[in-house]
This record gives sequence, structure tokens and C-alpha cells, in this order.
Amino acid sequence: MGVSNKYTKYGYTILSVVFFICVWHILSASGYVNRLLFPAPKEVLLAIIKWAQSGELLSDLMTSYWRVLVGISVGGTIGISIGIATGRMKLLNALVTPIIQIFRPLPPVAIIPLVIVWLGIGDLAKIFSIGFAVFFPIWINTHGAAEAIPQSYLRCAKLLTTSRWHRFNKVLIPACLPSIISGVRTAIAVAFIMVYVSEIAGASNGLGYRISITHLSYQTDLMIGALFVLAAAGAMADLFFVGIMNRVFPWLVIYKTNND
Repeated sequence: MGVSNKYTKYGYTILSVVFFICVWHILSASGYVNRLLFPAPKEVLLAIIKWAQSGELLSDLMTSYWRVLVGISVGGTIGISIGIATGRMKLLNALVTPIIQIFRPLPPVAIIPLVIVWLGIGDLAKIFSIGFAVFFPIWINTHGAAEAIPQSYLRCAKLLTTSRWHRFNKVLIPACLPSIISGVRTAIAVAFIMVYVSEIAGASNGLGYRISITHLSYQTDLMIGALFVLAAAGAMADLFFVGIMNRVFPWLVIYKTNND
């Protein structure tokens, strides 16, 4: 029964994609829209194939992925560390959380001009921008989870072991893990927004850069293709992360990718 539901779900997914492409093709071929501004799916696909054959697609994709990975790693590590600390230490929470809350509503894209002034237009500026943006969703999820851990859990753990590391590793981290994963998944989407914006602001490669230069040269077919590649890259990153979490932490059933 579970296998049947799984294949039914995939069937509906394929059907929805085919329907979308058909509607797109009909609109493009109808004559009511300018084909230069709204190219057909075939033209977009050919532009992507040509981009891939030149070797630039793989280079742009790997460059953007690398910037996202490093940005999430740096921002996520800091966000998790500070989130656990502010969630469990009242004094640190009182001192640090108000400062974080001041900057949290700030749109991350608003810091791009300042980051360029400080760090230039190299990879360091892009990684900093991504790290800054992903810090907040990861911190707030981790902070809330750490703060909500019942004190009885920690008292029981203290009775069973005198090691702070064991309490941290066996109680604190597992209790925070679902919220941390939720924060990271949100951060992945934010990271791809930021890598796009930062590469538009100044870069010589990457998916955002490719979208920017095709816009300036009115290569609409390749611009739409690059947007699809950017969206697919973000979706694949999320699926890969969920797959890893399901294998490493199989008890977190809420993160299963299907409803078997």
C-alpha cells in the first residue's frame, strides 16, 4: 500500500510538471506574447544545453554551491552555538539576545552595499553575506528549542551522570535537533536568495552572475534557464540535506520525504 501511494505521488508530480510545460508552450506559441520576451520551453532547454556544453553551467553551479555551503557552515555553526548558549544561560540571554533581535528584522540584502565597502566583491564578501543571513533562522530555532527543554530532563541527566559533556551530547543536542534541522532548512532557502543577490552585486561567475549578464544582453531564453537551474539547485540542496538527516537521525520521522 505504501509503495502504491509513493508511485501515485510521483505520478501526480510528473503530471503537474507536464501540465505546466504544456500551458507555457501554448502561451508562447499563441502569438499574444512576444517570443523574445517569453520564449518557448524548447528554446529555454536549448539555451541550457548550449550553456552546459560550453562548460560554464557546471562552473557557475559549483561556484554558487561552494559559496552557499561555506556560508551556511559558518553562519550555522555560530547560530547553533549562540542559540544553545542564550537558550540555557540566563545572563548571556539577557546580554546577547536584545542585540540579535535588533538586527534580526534587518533585510539581509540591505547589508550588501556595506559588505562591498568593507570586503570588496570577492568570495569573502559573498560568504559573509550568506553567513549573516542564515545565522538568524538557525539561531532563533536553536534558542527556542534550548530554552524550552524541561528542567526535569536536565535534573534526571545530572543524577545519572556527572559529566557535563554527556548531558550536553545526550540530552541537550537531541532535544534541540528537530528545531535545528528546521532552522537549517529555512537557511538553505535564504542562502540561495543571498548567493543570487551577492553575485548580481559583483561577480565574474556563479548563477546570479549568469542571470545578471543575460538580463543585460536580453538573452531571455538563457536567463529563464538560469533561473530554473537556480531553483533546481536550491531544491536539490534541500532534498540532499533531508536525505542525510533521515539516514543519520532515522527517528526524526517528521522529516521523511514521503508519507508511506
